[in-house]
Amino acid sequence: MTDYGEEQRNELEALESIYPDSFTVLSESPPSFTITVTSEAGENDETVQTTLKFTYSEKYPDEAPLYEIFSQENLEDNDISDILKLLALQAEENLGMVMIFTLVTAVQEKLNEIVDQIKTRREEEKKQKEKEAEEAEKQLFHGTPVTIENFLNWKAKFDAELLEIKKKRMKEEEQAGKNKLSGKQLFETDHNLDTSDIQFLEDAGNNVEVDESLFQEMDDLELEDDEDDPDYTPADPESDSTD
Repeated sequence: MTDYGEEQRNELEALESIYPDSFTVLSESPPSFTITVTSEAGENDETVQTTLKFTYSEKYPDEAPLYEIFSQENLEDNDISDILKLLALQAEENLGMVMIFTLVTAVQEKLNEIVDQIKTRREEEKKQKEKEAEEAEKQLFHGTPVTIENFLNWKAKFDAELLEIKKKRMKEEEQAGKNKLSGKQLFETDHNLDTSDIQFLEDAGNNVEVDESLFQEMDDLELEDDEDDPDYTPADPESDSTD
């Protein structure tokens, strides 16, 4: 008769020796423990990690142990799903034998694959970004090919914008014309304009100066009198003309 308890105790001692820094006992009845598994460092020192929780069933190893992802770092949901499928497959293949070391080793290899996939995924993302940048640069230099359809669309939009500008300008000019008063309207609205000239003269008063010398110089001018002209005949307007 198989002594499951003894097999389980022996495996626990071996696991504690193999994984001294990552093996942790959670309970003794039923035996439950965790083992933390970390991948090898990737190209940029990135790693992924998971902590697996195992619980022995009563008839382990003839029955598969209970297992789950206790915690994880840098894993995607699909990565966790793949790890659980891998554990199920390995547990089924190893029934009848102590299997925790085998399960942990399989997960270790899977984590290393995930790190490599991260590198590949980053390279693909980098290539995709470079391709998009190249396409954007081509688009910048070549522009959009002109077709009859997009030209007509552009012209319709341009004409509509131009018409809107003209309407706005006409409205502004019309508004400016309404606000500008005629001379009559200025007199009607500002009554000070009615007496502005008179007020100017009154304000000037006796301060208006006349230069009398201008009149004295007029006496010195030799003005020719028509009566001194021997040919002048008042009754004959044509006398000044020469036959």
